[in-house]
Amino acid sequence: MGKVLSLRVAIATFALCLGACTGNAGVGGAMAGKGTGGTLKVGGSTTVNPVAVDAAEVLRRRGMKITVDSQGGSAGGISQLARGQVDIAMSSKPITDGDRDMFPAVDFVAAEIGQDAVGIIVRREVADAGVTNLTRAEVRAIFEARVTNWKALGGPDLKVFVYDKEPGRGTREQLDKYLYGPDQKAPPPPRSDNFAIVGGNEEARSKLLSTAGSVGPLSTSFVGGYPKLAPVALDGVAPTADNIREGRYPMSRPLFLITNGRPTGAARSFIDYVLSADGQELVRKHGYLTRAEVGRS
Repeated sequence: MGKVLSLRVAIATFALCLGACTGNAGVGGAMAGKGTGGTLKVGGSTTVNPVAVDAAEVLRRRGMKITVDSQGGSAGGISQLARGQVDIAMSSKPITDGDRDMFPAVDFVAAEIGQDAVGIIVRREVADAGVTNLTRAEVRAIFEARVTNWKALGGPDLKVFVYDKEPGRGTREQLDKYLYGPDQKAPPPPRSDNFAIVGGNEEARSKLLSTAGSVGPLSTSFVGGYPKLAPVALDGVAPTADNIREGRYPMSRPLFLITNGRPTGAARSFIDYVLSADGQELVRKHGYLTRAEVGRS
C-alpha cells in the first residue's frame, strides 16, 4: 500500500512540474489564448494603444480579464511577447529579420488592424511662417542638427528644437527608414542643446506643445484637435488619407497585433474583435485607416 501511495505522489508531482514548465514556455504561444495568470496581457506600441484600450473596455464588459500597457513601444512589446510577459504585442512596425534573429524560437504571427502615418510635426508658428513642406535632405539636416534656425528653411527667425523618438519605437524606425533607407544605419544623436529623446506619442506631443520652434516625428492621428501643431508635407506629399491609402506618402505604415503562434482563446477573441466591424470603428475613431480603407478586406 505504501509503495502504491508513493507511486501516486510521484506521478502527481511529475504532472504538476510538467504543467508548470509547459505553461511558462507556452505563454505568448499555445498558452497565449488563456492569458497570463488568467488575465490577457497586451503591451507595446503607444500608437496602437488607444485602439487596444477601447477594445479591452468593451471586452471586459463581456467578462474578459485584460490589461493593456504601452511601456517600451513596439520593440518593447515584441520583446515582452518573446519573453512570455505579454500575450499580444502591439506594434506600429512590421516584424523584421532582426526580430526573428533575436528571438529564433518565437513564431511571430501578425494581424494587421489598420494603417497610420508618421508625420514630421512642427509648431503652428513655424508652419504659418512658411514651413509647410520639407524635402528628405532638409529633414535629415534638421535631425542631424545641421539646420538650427527655421530661417534657413524659409521660416521664422526661431531656433529649431528637435524631439526625436528613442530607439526601438516604431515611429523612430519609420523615420530612419525614410531618411537613410532600409540598409543604412542612422547616425548617433547629435550633440546639441536643442535635441532631446522622448518616448511615447503622448510625451512627444506634450513636448512639442510646450516648446516654441520644436519639431518631431509623431503619429499624425495624435495631432488632430491640437491647433498649435501641424504636419508638413514631405517632398510635396501631405499625409492625407488618400496619400496614405495609395502609398504616396513616404512614411505610411501598417499597425499590428502580434502573437507567438496562431492566437487561440482570449487572444483570438481580442484580435477577432479588433478586426470585426465594431473593432474597426475603434480604429477609425482614433484617426487611423481601417483595413477596408486600405484594401485589406
